[in-house]
Amino acid sequence: MPGTEPHTTVESRRSRRSKAVGDRTKRVDTTDIRPALERFEGTDAQRRVVARQARDLADSGRLATDRGAEPTVDAIVDDLADAPDDSDVVERWNWWIGSLETAYGGYERFGVQTVGDEHDVNA
Repeated sequence: MPGTEPHTTVESRRSRRSKAVGDRTKRVDTTDIRPALERFEGTDAQRRVVARQARDLADSGRLATDRGAEPTVDAIVDDLADAPDDSDVVERWNWWIGSLETAYGGYERFGVQTVGDEHDVNA
């Protein structure tokens, strides 16, 4: 009909948004974020734990709700880069999660618990 917008599905709007913004809208996945985490000090096991927590955080929808944008690999890595320079990947992650906890609340469960020299996901 003249003067009305054509019906668009959620999928087609999402496709247009993805094309407009590029890879920054890509869902956070452990296989995507682990290589990006290599820029920070830490072991492969530490990066694996942080990547798993990043995926869980993204899947929870909390960050998108609180910040008004879907989390992306680039955005998460940028936020981790703001942590103190002498921090390893887990310390950076926990620093960022602590910042989100302070700002919004409800992020503590995404932290990585340190047990001796090992890091483990909080229960």
